[in-house]
Amino acid sequence: MLLLASNKTDPFFNIATEEYLLKESDEEIFMLYINGPSVIVGKHQNTLAEVNLRFAVENKIPVIRRFSGGGTVYHDLGNLNFTFFNRGNQGQLINFRKYTQLIIDVLNDLNVDALFEGKNDLRVNGLKISGNAAHVYKNRVMHHGTILVSSDLKKLSTVLNVEPGKYSDKAVKSIHSLVANLNSFFKTPLSISELQKLLFDRIKKTDVCSNYILSENDINNIENLIGKKYSTWDWNFGYSPDYEFRNIAIIEGRKTTIFLQVEKGIIVDARINKFENLQKLFHNVRHDHDEIVKIIQISEGWETEKIKEIAWNFL
Repeated sequence: MLLLASNKTDPFFNIATEEYLLKESDEEIFMLYINGPSVIVGKHQNTLAEVNLRFAVENKIPVIRRFSGGGTVYHDLGNLNFTFFNRGNQGQLINFRKYTQLIIDVLNDLNVDALFEGKNDLRVNGLKISGNAAHVYKNRVMHHGTILVSSDLKKLSTVLNVEPGKYSDKAVKSIHSLVANLNSFFKTPLSISELQKLLFDRIKKTDVCSNYILSENDINNIENLIGKKYSTWDWNFGYSPDYEFRNIAIIEGRKTTIFLQVEKGIIVDARINKFENLQKLFHNVRHDHDEIVKIIQISEGWETEKIKEIAWNFL
């Protein structure tokens, strides 16, 4: 097995690397990486319904859609991500228990009673410390998961806390659980680098391993994938399943009912009572804060900061 420790904390790069290695390599690989603060949305989710976008924008937290299913997670420098790339027979590739056993074994060695519970979680004392997802491509599988070590749980909770009832869709919904950092179970804090070494050392005991370093060609291909896919609005937001948005807001002292019908991220129908002139401009534009600001600026003579505030009522 090849062992890859990413030396980048760029979430766009690391998420794109996973797709690249799954589709372009035939090797068995175990990858560890750490992302800077970011929100990672499941492939089949409605991004706007899963993320406190205002908080993410104001705190410069990028939102990225991965190409595996499952729910939305928060990454930061206190979270270690692990990924297995393997090959096998169709119908036998996805095995959450198999790929999380390494994590359980290492934590058990540290006297942490980690258990596989629920659909795809690792928990300690009933608290979630790891979420997992998988994706199959031809005869290969990618299994990846998070390990909360010393993450900012307050920021995690805030950026994933969304107001319910605004979005109606058939998208996959995140299952929210009580979470904990591993370090809450240790008297002496465990560093990310220490955990990374423990995981690599453990896997070396069960397999013949060698280190893998991305080549210049690998990096170029990954950066191309970022440019074409992972850095684009069309993938991160526009790929969301079709949905309807409803909200009641006070705009200019008037109680206003907002209805938007959105397909592939584009508003195809809009009803905004008491602002009919504004309503007409909402057709065939992105359901996006910056785009909504532009529309209101065209229609109304309000100051820019006021418009930016009002625009959040449409998301």
